[in-house]
Amino acid sequence: MKTYLDCLPCFLNQALRAARIATDDEKKVKEVLDEVGMMLKDIPLESSPPESGRLIYRKVSEITGNGDPFREIKDKSTKNALSLYPSLKSHVEKSDDRLLTAIRIAIAGNVIDFGPDRSFDIEKDTVKTLKKDFIVCDYDRFKDCLDKADEILYIGDNAGECVFDKVLIEEMKKPTIYVVRNTPVINDAIYEDAVKAGIDKVATILSSGTDAPGTVLKTCNSEFMDVYKNSKFIISKGQGNYEALSNEKSPIFFLLTVKCQVIANDIGAVEGNIILKRTDI
Repeated sequence: MKTYLDCLPCFLNQALRAARIATDDEKKVKEVLDEVGMMLKDIPLESSPPESGRLIYRKVSEITGNGDPFREIKDKSTKNALSLYPSLKSHVEKSDDRLLTAIRIAIAGNVIDFGPDRSFDIEKDTVKTLKKDFIVCDYDRFKDCLDKADEILYIGDNAGECVFDKVLIEEMKKPTIYVVRNTPVINDAIYEDAVKAGIDKVATILSSGTDAPGTVLKTCNSEFMDVYKNSKFIISKGQGNYEALSNEKSPIFFLLTVKCQVIANDIGAVEGNIILKRTDI
């Protein structure tokens, strides 16, 4: 997905929020805004938002001296999600369609996002998501590909959300490689976040090698790229991964909650919609 003009003020807002989480020094926060403001004029609209986000969050860390400002927030998100895990499993066990319910639960976890300027209540939002209709639902294709798959490449998104992903991985009952970011960026999951969520008990955890808030392939390591190129069934969670991978001609299923108008316009949805979308290949 390309960068739209509406992404530019969003980048600045994200930089402000991240800088204020990273430091109490208002002079450093102002320096972040000054630097990011100057960066905006050089952002090519042809690049994906995560490519630019990568540079912006690097700048926040560089100026504030805080390499993981969302650490406490991520730990709290994981703790809260783990407290919901028994009830999430119960929803699956009681449902008429266990797999579809597990997919809904995985998508419900996608509200745990500190990139977009929006608030959320994970428990209430989960209940709402379980009742929502999909605006795009390639479920039959998903089931067909899952039946044929020997292995699943599951590209994760945020810390805390990993717990919700675990429910879906357990329900799919196939060997799974779970992908995390290489280094901290926003509240995206890195290796230790996935382990805290218990992903290591149900999947092999693999770093993509990128420090972008999305799987920008040209910044990923060779180990991930080898797996990616040979994968016949890929699950991509969240907006950042959608932004980075939506133009790829790979067998990808995008699972996400629409959380900004730019994504809504690109998909043909409205904010709040839930998506299960297969790439057109």
